[in-house]
Amino acid sequence: MDLHNEFENSKFFHQSRIDRRAADALVGLAAGITADGVVNTNEAIFLKHWLENNLAHLNDPVINLLYSRLASMLQDDALDPDESLELLNILRSFSGVCIDRPQVGGAAAFAPTDLPFNSPVPDLVWDGRTFVFTGVMAYGPRKDCQALVEERGGLIGGGVSKKVHYLVVGSVGNEQWRHSTYGTKIMKAVELREAGASIAIVGEDHWQRMLFG
Repeated sequence: MDLHNEFENSKFFHQSRIDRRAADALVGLAAGITADGVVNTNEAIFLKHWLENNLAHLNDPVINLLYSRLASMLQDDALDPDESLELLNILRSFSGVCIDRPQVGGAAAFAPTDLPFNSPVPDLVWDGRTFVFTGVMAYGPRKDCQALVEERGGLIGGGVSKKVHYLVVGSVGNEQWRHSTYGTKIMKAVELREAGASIAIVGEDHWQRMLFG
């Protein structure tokens, strides 16, 4: 599933067709929900119902992406910590809320439009190799992406370290959501790579190509 052009094709955000009142309302909701740095289950349920009542009729890629993630996360009527963090990142990116970019060793974090992917991109080996994901994946919830790796014999790391072989950066927001940041995982991976560790930083596009051809 390729949602990389969701903003280009969006009825919701396309300037010639934009529903400004609904857009402002949703952006305001997203900013308000994320203001305290946490998204809880009640907030997620409220947002899901709000989308159903106000924007479901648009059949828009951006709205569909947000709604499908909410619906998947709330199948058990609760957010686990990983889902809460993923939803926080989605809503922060969506609302354009500026996130303070962390400092690692005095260096500024990379902007999403200047990501330090390996070049040339490596072939991905699955069996026995350790993967870590960061950012928001267009394919689907992070746990689904991790399952695809595990089905092929790969391992999922709890964080970036010398034992990790691949850091996969989600593609949603790389270009359009300019105020987002992927935090310290990328910076840590860059430091390890420059120190000679065998960690590769790859984008979701490449990860999907290696999975599905």
